Amino acid sequence: MNFSNSVRALRNSTLLPITLCLLAACDKRSDKDNGTVKSPSDAVASINYSVVATHPHDVTSFTEGLQVYGGDLYESSGAPDDLPQTSSVAGIVDLTEGVIHKKVILDKHRYFAEGITFLNNKLFLLTYQTKVGFVYDARTFKQLREFNFPSAEGWGMTTDGTHLIMSDGTNRLTYLDSASLKPVKTINVSDNKGPVANLNELEYINGFIYANVYTTHYIVKIDPSGKVVGRIDLTSLVQDARSKNSHALELNGIALDPATGNVYVTGKLWPNIYAIKFRY
Repeated sequence: MNFSNSVRALRNSTLLPITLCLLAACDKRSDKDNGTVKSPSDAVASINYSVVATHPHDVTSFTEGLQVYGGDLYESSGAPDDLPQTSSVAGIVDLTEGVIHKKVILDKHRYFAEGITFLNNKLFLLTYQTKVGFVYDARTFKQLREFNFPSAEGWGMTTDGTHLIMSDGTNRLTYLDSASLKPVKTINVSDNKGPVANLNELEYINGFIYANVYTTHYIVKIDPSGKVVGRIDLTSLVQDARSKNSHALELNGIALDPATGNVYVTGKLWPNIYAIKFRY
């Protein structure tokens, strides 16, 4: 090997590890754009948030649905047999006292109230294992009709402004026609590790569906294809709730307040509703 070839070989052998090192550094760099942090070991971005307000919440409310409509915060509550203090209801939350001013009362021995949403001046309410939903006038709360859905269970509900979207405790979301209340499509939700089951309460924000994942401390952000593209870890709020009420159960409830941009979150038998802010 002549001298010039030796120099060229030395240059190439030096540049190769430098190049590889730079590429590795790029791979390890955190993506902090738009208030998210992404690590190479987890392709789902972590969404940062801040608590901007704390409100009282009825500790007898077994929260199933949460929704802001007409400037008021609405909540639905189920009634497990082993919690006799609970009711199967939906109504307006008084944020100064935390109580629900009941607008819809179901027979708790027949129906377990689940998720709620509003669309076209109507309140839609799911029930748990009876495969029945109810429709009410959003102003008078007079029952307009009931409907059946194909899923074995009803869990959370939201709307994209055209369809109703419901969860059933699996990784499947079902879109219902708002007039016929018949299913028009389903999407299966997954992250980089596979299907994400136990999808519970839902909220539609800026083209994405945010969902509580039952028995976890997470809210996941789901794109229109069903891919989880973000995750909010609310462990600190769960711990705070349980420090104030030892009977507090799972995180459940997501409601965007369009007037402020804040998002209300709470849980079953929690003593507080938290208003949080994050980048959608």
